Amino acid sequence: MQILPPETRLAVRRRPAALSEAVLDRANAAAFVIADHDPAKALAGLPYAALWKALYRSARRRGKAPLLVTRLPNARHTIAAVGFLPRGASAYLRLELAGRLMRELLQPGVIAMQCHAAGFEDAEAQDVVEALASAALAAAAPMPQRKSRPVPPPELKSIDAHGARAGDLESAVRSAAGNHLARWLAALPPNELDCVTYRRALATLARREGWTFRFYDERALTRLGAGAFLAVSRANAHRGAGIVRLGYRPRGRRARHRVGLVGKGICFDTGGINIKSHKGMYQMHGDMQGSAVAVGTLLALSRRRVPLEIDCWLALTENEIGPRAYRPQEIVRAMNGVTIQVVHSDAEGRMVLADALALAARAKPGLLMDFATLTGACVNALTERYSGAFTTHDALASAVEEAGRASGERVWCFPMDEDFDAELDSPMADVMQCTLDSKGDHILAARFLSRFVPSSVPWVHIDLSSSERKGGLAHVPTEFTGFGVRMAATLLGEDDLFSRLEKPA
Repeated sequence: MQILPPETRLAVRRRPAALSEAVLDRANAAAFVIADHDPAKALAGLPYAALWKALYRSARRRGKAPLLVTRLPNARHTIAAVGFLPRGASAYLRLELAGRLMRELLQPGVIAMQCHAAGFEDAEAQDVVEALASAALAAAAPMPQRKSRPVPPPELKSIDAHGARAGDLESAVRSAAGNHLARWLAALPPNELDCVTYRRALATLARREGWTFRFYDERALTRLGAGAFLAVSRANAHRGAGIVRLGYRPRGRRARHRVGLVGKGICFDTGGINIKSHKGMYQMHGDMQGSAVAVGTLLALSRRRVPLEIDCWLALTENEIGPRAYRPQEIVRAMNGVTIQVVHSDAEGRMVLADALALAARAKPGLLMDFATLTGACVNALTERYSGAFTTHDALASAVEEAGRASGERVWCFPMDEDFDAELDSPMADVMQCTLDSKGDHILAARFLSRFVPSSVPWVHIDLSSSERKGGLAHVPTEFTGFGVRMAATLLGEDDLFSRLEKPA
């Protein structure tokens, strides 16, 4: 039983932006993205131009989308694909097209892949090639399977990125590793990845990557007064739930700032006493994706050796049904002393996050960022193409949306006005866990969580409505998308992020 994904051994190499038949003859597959403002002229500049122009004319006559795929008449019979992209297209559209091309190209026998862009200015061409390399990495990453006759994994061994920037390519490789980790963990069946095996796997990962590891078990959380977390975990048949703290410190470099990453790690969510329907429960082994994205982000950033101190807090438990399950109308006290009136046992994510955020805030981070598959309301608002962001810090809201646009993992900031708190007024406790209906539940959940983060700490909550999408999303081909790693790595890799956050409003 393999809980952690295998380490991929792909050689990703930066090559000159050269287009010739001799260059193509070195590859089993080649992806081209060309600017669509003058397709005929752009195609005329490609090797084997007559072949491409004939394919383009034929496709246009049939009215098909201009994605051209063929085998080249060379010794390797290189499979090649051409996609067309407007100049100035968004990062999301670059990745989406790159993903379509890789679905055509990554076939059995493809060992060496080339990525090319033509017809763009240099900076945009470099961005396009990075998107192609990222799509190839995502498509080549193996995923868990338990078939008696396993499907062979992709055979890809090398990616030549022609014209890419070295720094962008390195970031793409690191983010792809973090995204792969997040997707792999989410796809594991719940009889393999429960909170006990998850914690052991994280300890193994910490040793491998040189991180610190600490586990706050239920006894420790009882001493700390983490009543919100313990209400959820008490129905478990085991006593293995708790909060994992992973720590990265840059070696040989002085860390300028401290970051806290927090993740919801519900390894299976039955809904508890308010039990889910069959359809609602079917994919609930993936309710730990917030934690997977948090640790995937930590992996991406630590491998880039960013000059930050990063603590990663993962709230790991199941939400089970049973005689010890927590119930509506119970009142529990969280770690920071806030009392909570329970309304619905299936709003367990905000309960475990409440104590995880309160614990993470004690480390006095300069930025606190949490990830959770928290509400269906956010999916209803945005579909699975965007994820929701919630913060009371204006500069952080702008920075998060910009990182979403730059990375292609798009987020939308929702309102966080204080008057929403009136909906959560409780006659008996400091705050209600949620309301009886789902109206604006994504906003109310964020307002609830804000009770557990000091106002002095810049904090953003990411509701991962994009974590799961049939057919994948952008360049990621799998249903569990690992959304958030690329965006967060982009955000936290910005040199001026903390200076922006420190400016007075």
